[in-house]
Amino acid sequence: MLGAASALLAVVVALVAVVSWHLTQGTTAVGAGDLLDVVLGRAPGSTVDVLVDSRLPRMLAGLVVGVALGVAGAVFQSLARNALASPDTLAVNAGAVAAVTTVAAFGISVPFVGNTFVAFGGALLAAGLVLLLAGGGSASTTRLILAGSALALALDAVGTAMLLLFDQETTGLFAWGRGTLSQTGLDGVESMGPIVAVTVLATLLLARRLDLLGLGDDAASSLGVPVLATRVLGTVLAVLLCACAVNLAGPIGFVGLAAPALVRLAARVVPSVSRHLVLLPMAGLVGAVLVLLTDAVVRAVLGAEQSLRVPTGVSTTMVGAVALVVLARQARDAGPTRRPASARPGALHGRLRFGVVVAVLVVLAATAAVVGLLAGYSWFLVGDVANWLQGDAVPKIRLGLDERAPRVVAALLAGAALALAGTTTQAVCRNPLAEPSILGVTGGAAAGAVIVVTTVGSPSSAQIALAAAVGAIVAMVLVYAVTWRGGLDPDRLVLVGIGVAAFGGALCALLLVYSDPFNTPALYTWLSGSTYGRSWGQVVPVAVALVVTVPLALLLHRELDLLALDDETPRLVGIRLERLRIVALAVAALLAATAVAAVGTVAFVGLVAPHAARALVAGRHLRVLPVAMLLGMVLLSVADTVGRVAIVPAELPAGLVVAVVGAPYFLWLLYRSRA
Repeated sequence: MLGAASALLAVVVALVAVVSWHLTQGTTAVGAGDLLDVVLGRAPGSTVDVLVDSRLPRMLAGLVVGVALGVAGAVFQSLARNALASPDTLAVNAGAVAAVTTVAAFGISVPFVGNTFVAFGGALLAAGLVLLLAGGGSASTTRLILAGSALALALDAVGTAMLLLFDQETTGLFAWGRGTLSQTGLDGVESMGPIVAVTVLATLLLARRLDLLGLGDDAASSLGVPVLATRVLGTVLAVLLCACAVNLAGPIGFVGLAAPALVRLAARVVPSVSRHLVLLPMAGLVGAVLVLLTDAVVRAVLGAEQSLRVPTGVSTTMVGAVALVVLARQARDAGPTRRPASARPGALHGRLRFGVVVAVLVVLAATAAVVGLLAGYSWFLVGDVANWLQGDAVPKIRLGLDERAPRVVAALLAGAALALAGTTTQAVCRNPLAEPSILGVTGGAAAGAVIVVTTVGSPSSAQIALAAAVGAIVAMVLVYAVTWRGGLDPDRLVLVGIGVAAFGGALCALLLVYSDPFNTPALYTWLSGSTYGRSWGQVVPVAVALVVTVPLALLLHRELDLLALDDETPRLVGIRLERLRIVALAVAALLAATAVAAVGTVAFVGLVAPHAARALVAGRHLRVLPVAMLLGMVLLSVADTVGRVAIVPAELPAGLVVAVVGAPYFLWLLYRSRA
């Protein structure tokens, strides 16, 4: 234990150094010498006031949050026996934020400590659902992260909808929802600090059980460990720590992943650190170091005034996303889910079924388009549309349809593009639960588009589409390059993609902070997946992308069939596997980029449409591709129409409507594939 004591002492020394530096960062000139004067009792009252009223609350908040998340992450990883489990990848933080935001949106007044229990309820529900769907401690890495990522997307959609619909009731929650250490005094720390301290002590009482649980459920049970009770109690304690952290500072991303991961790396040098009696407090201390160091670095680099605009949670998410990518690159996974349906011979009834399905979907897509033109704040008639097409509509109807037509077409084409991108992505990953948004392609496209929008005065549609394409391609190349280790492992591709997606999301949030405040609501709505204010110029890029990629995808349908089977079969028939994968991913990136440029970031269309298509017409890509595109068109068009008419005169972004439908479908697929 001497080595463990030395390691703990080293972390404590590092924490003291970081705390001292953190206290010197601020808008007022108070440096290290002034801190020494305070310690020695020689400082003037003004210096003491600055420390007590401003810097000390921020530092203590970072300390409490870091300890809470570090310990919680270590407990989650031990319970799941998974190095990538954390409050973020298990959707725990997302559940807490969604619960607090929803309560505030409905005007329910809750005291500060009461908010902790609101956050605890949401976080506990999210954690339990993810572990149930993924298979608990027996879950593979990819299953666990996929379940958490999907649920987090859905919960983020709920939170975003609350912020958009109840902007008055949720005033101030946008900045808190990004994670901030800013405090108005010591009240928050005084309320949460004792709860965190008691909960950490309670987790230490589970240290021996957690040590034995690492041997496996059967071995732990034979040694007298109540496995189920330990899992339930450990989960409750970890979730409570996360709820305290979220209530105090909002979601501080990925600290619960990076802190215990660093401690486990240290265990390779000092094996005694791996014992939970040492690992848990050390993870908490490292978490505090990460939070405070990140905050201090941002303030030192950007300056005190500018750093106030950067949420701490965004900074830690960017750092933690890199850690997730590094850990994912090292991860080994046996394969999380059932493969996409294999190609089956095209029997006569199969061809007939395909024809009937296509005919029905064409009618549904046309109907969705017509209803999309008719529906809105003012409803039009079919005759009005006919007159508009002939150029004989009255001015009011002409203006209304001129505004609706581009957004209806944008929804139809973007839905087709996302569905085609999802189909090719699932073939490459051999995973029916993969899609461009989870692989980071959509996040890269969104980041590229937001960079142009926030840096160029009035960018054209072509500039936005080009920037989105560059961002998507950069993300795709990065994911592919990092994943490659003498070959492409599909599971690793998914995990790395999730890390890149998290980084892209944090980058978008950071750019939003620095954007023109008058443009922020519009950008935020667009990032939620909105067709509002679309023009024909924004529709053209996605139309061109479909014209280019659809024939290519259909031409490669046999290769995609073989790629969805395994790595050996394509090689046996002479297919250059890696070149095919690069082409397929490039097609997905181009389609996702143009879809993002047209309608913003929309998740789950690329998941739901291909899977539903395989359920309708089996697994041959010659049939799946057109059916998936038609389903994508119908899904996004209907979501756009529902978003326009559900709460008139206000509107819900189509991306939020799709998430409400797509996330439960995704989770059902994951639950069904547990066997």
